[in-house]
Amino acid sequence: MASNADSPNLIVVTGFGPYRNYFVNSSWEAVKELAKLGLGDNFQLKILELPVKYSAVEKKIKWIWTEVQPQLSVHVGMMSSSKAIALEQCGRNKGYMEKDLSGAHPQGGCCLLEGPDRIESAVNMKSICKNLSWPGVHVIHSRDAGRYLCEYAYYISLHCGSGKAVFIHVPPLSRIITAEILGQALQIIIQEVLRQLNLLCD
Repeated sequence: MASNADSPNLIVVTGFGPYRNYFVNSSWEAVKELAKLGLGDNFQLKILELPVKYSAVEKKIKWIWTEVQPQLSVHVGMMSSSKAIALEQCGRNKGYMEKDLSGAHPQGGCCLLEGPDRIESAVNMKSICKNLSWPGVHVIHSRDAGRYLCEYAYYISLHCGSGKAVFIHVPPLSRIITAEILGQALQIIIQEVLRQLNLLCD
């Protein structure tokens, strides 16, 4: 169902702040570039920076779904070992033993102690991947978001948002892969997601 310009659909997009030796996180830089571009007249875009801390991420993600109540929540994270953009299909509940910036990890290494082992996005990310062609940046489909803050945020959001969430991994910034290029890629990817959800009509 597409809305008119008088009542735009609200889309939340998050990126992560600095962590380890990455004082500039490409995910947040890409999200800020996306905010300059927007998603079209029928969409209101709200962006948020998430700290690399499990407890803070949990609070912010739950706040997004209970207070902001978007039509879709898009989470963007940096995959430091990759040169591709990865579209993540699902979030897994267990195995979060790597400590965050405050030296903590979730109780029992779980996102939710009684939660399902895996939650799939309502969006077919494989299909989105097939529809994309982006010069200079390879786009791949993934079912392994890394079991750190990225996948933790994704799982919590999928759970709170009944599957109306997606996660996009972006590579670190480089001379070739700039924040501007990643912002443009995010715009195209998210617009494809909105088409699949019948929120964007051509």
